[in-house]
Amino acid sequence: MFDCIVVGAGFAGAVIARELAEKSNKRVLIIEKRNHIAGNMYDCFDSSGILIHKYGPHIFHTYSKRVYEYLSDYTSWNNYQHEVAGSIDGKLVPIPFNLNTLKQVFDAETAVRLKEILVSKHGMESRIPILTLRQDENPEIRKVADYVYEKIFINYTMKQWGLKPEEIDPQVTARVPVHISFDNRYFQDEYQGLPEEGYTRLFERLLNHENITVRLNTNACDLIKIDTVKKKLFFEGEVFNGPVVYTGAIDELLEYRLGVLPYRSLDFKFETYEMNYYQPKGTVNYPNDMLYTRITEFKHLTGQRIEGKTTIVKEYPMEYNRTGSVGNIPFYPIFTQENMKMYNDYKNMLEGIDNLFLLGRLAEYKYYNMDAIVESALNMYNRMNV
Repeated sequence: MFDCIVVGAGFAGAVIARELAEKSNKRVLIIEKRNHIAGNMYDCFDSSGILIHKYGPHIFHTYSKRVYEYLSDYTSWNNYQHEVAGSIDGKLVPIPFNLNTLKQVFDAETAVRLKEILVSKHGMESRIPILTLRQDENPEIRKVADYVYEKIFINYTMKQWGLKPEEIDPQVTARVPVHISFDNRYFQDEYQGLPEEGYTRLFERLLNHENITVRLNTNACDLIKIDTVKKKLFFEGEVFNGPVVYTGAIDELLEYRLGVLPYRSLDFKFETYEMNYYQPKGTVNYPNDMLYTRITEFKHLTGQRIEGKTTIVKEYPMEYNRTGSVGNIPFYPIFTQENMKMYNDYKNMLEGIDNLFLLGRLAEYKYYNMDAIVESALNMYNRMNV
């Protein structure tokens, strides 16, 4: 009945399914474990009529014209420009740390002097990793870096990853920037925004093709079995020779034979209030107090005009437990040498099964932004020669 099988209906699976169905005229079956399409981008209306993101906020941003134009065939955009504030010593200051933050956390004379030093050395609109600044020979620059590290970075990261300071990879620190700019936007990408009718509506259009069939509430690993010795893939007990694009967890596909790959997860607590707005920005981070890491208020993101009601979500980081409570989802791979070795060993077990393609955050055990996974799916389709 089907020429191709795609496991997962997030961006990775949905984009490649559309390409196979439309450009190669293949009959595609999408198998989705959840009861909905759109993966972690899934949004829906709550009881107050507010459009919420069930798995935390997703703000689309990209420099890729190719990706933006591709998705624009299935949605229009609201051009939302995301700004994040951090709750630091009782003040809400711009995050990432920038020149406006500098003015708010230091006295006026010190802020002017520090700004002149930073601009003179690095130039306006530059983004300097905090690790670089902490190693600078100028004690004034190190003063800024130490402030960012202690007040914004270290406690947030400890909560996010469940680590002690000495356990945090220096490369994580290296990615935290100080933005020498008065631009408070969290992203500076050329294309930004949210789908005007929501992500789920975008996915409905993306998957609306006569060659695409979607099965929800179905665990693909109950239907797909891998013989790593004979290098065969079985679907519902029969050898399947057509392309299979797998976007699920690689350890689950191979029945956890080498162990369970670790992830960090999130617990989302949604709250609705009888007020127009709960906070001044779409997202407020809480690095140093509260058990949650951040609060997002959806009306800022979507631009909905609903009077007297607003919905927020608080995010509580937690360890992923595949046998834990409903909603415990693997979000962030934990990149240690041991974990990467286990992943590569799993990947090596699949060598020689030429009709199996691994794509996405779980299958590749790597973090993807939305635009990057769309680009990766388009590139994979071009390599498949189907």
